[in-house]
Amino acid sequence: MAWPKHDYEKLEGTYVFDGKQSSRGYALNKMCMSFNSGENREEFKHDEAAYCRKYGLNDEQTEAVISRDWLRMVKAGGNFYYLAKLAIPLGLTVQDASAQMRGMPVEEYREMLLRAGDD
Repeated sequence: MAWPKHDYEKLEGTYVFDGKQSSRGYALNKMCMSFNSGENREEFKHDEAAYCRKYGLNDEQTEAVISRDWLRMVKAGGNFYYLAKLAIPLGLTVQDASAQMRGMPVEEYREMLLRAGDD
C-alpha cells in the first residue's frame, strides 16, 4: 500500500503516529500490549528475542527492544502509549524511557520537566 506523503514528515525529529506508522508497528505494539499479563512479562524476561519472534517483530524492532533503544522503537512504528508497557518488565519508568529518547540522564530530564512546570 502506498501511503500519502505529509508535510510533518519533513520536520526533523518529529515522529507522528499515523496510519503508516500504525501499520509498520502493529506487531511491536501488540507485543507491548501483551505485558498487561504478568505471565507474559515473565515469559519475555526469560527469552526476549524469542518473545519478539513470537509476536512477529522484524529484526529492526527486535534489536531496538533488546538494546532498549526507545527512540528507535518509535521510529520503527512503536506508539509510546504501548511502549510504556514495555518498561514494566524491564523495571523502568516512563521517565527513564523518555530521558533515553532525548539522550539525557534521567535526573536531568526530571529537572527539565520540573522547570517546565514553573512557567
